[in-house]
Amino acid sequence: MRYLCLMFCSILISGSWAIAQSRFIDAVKDESFATYKLVHPLHEVVATSKDVAYRIEYDSTIDHIKAISASADVTTFDSGNSNRDSHAMEVIDAISYPDVTFRSTTVQSSGDGLRVSGKLTFHGVTNDIVADVTRKWSADKTRVEFNGNFPVSLTAFKVDRPSLLMIPVKDTLWFTIKAVFNPK
Repeated sequence: MRYLCLMFCSILISGSWAIAQSRFIDAVKDESFATYKLVHPLHEVVATSKDVAYRIEYDSTIDHIKAISASADVTTFDSGNSNRDSHAMEVIDAISYPDVTFRSTTVQSSGDGLRVSGKLTFHGVTNDIVADVTRKWSADKTRVEFNGNFPVSLTAFKVDRPSLLMIPVKDTLWFTIKAVFNPK
């Protein structure tokens, strides 16, 4: 019996047995970004951060994304207008709440898409969000690109909506994401 137990343990340790091969992979920084769009009846503001840290937990044995996370310093979002960006940082109190983070709770695959549910923390408040994301593999399966968008309610995150000419911006920020990974 001892011999059988030792043999089984050596098979497990040697990796000859099929065990999940899950690993964490960081996104290619210079090809990944996040953008938000803020809408006011008189104009739209679009700001982009190219400094978002995306990470996936990938199980190569079953070609499955098990988890997704993202984080960014809110001050890295640039609209091309430094005065507007400074005011945005005041509105969201960037000194007290410098980071926006996301951690998935579930990742469901469906064809070339993913439905990602998770916790978004912004302005010191954490809420559940759901995002539909497309997944596009390179022909040689060495590179995968994720693209998606999702709405974020300013009031749900306790952000006072800024106003222009006493007219507040719409409550919804639209986020667009692009994350590129080299998992193989």
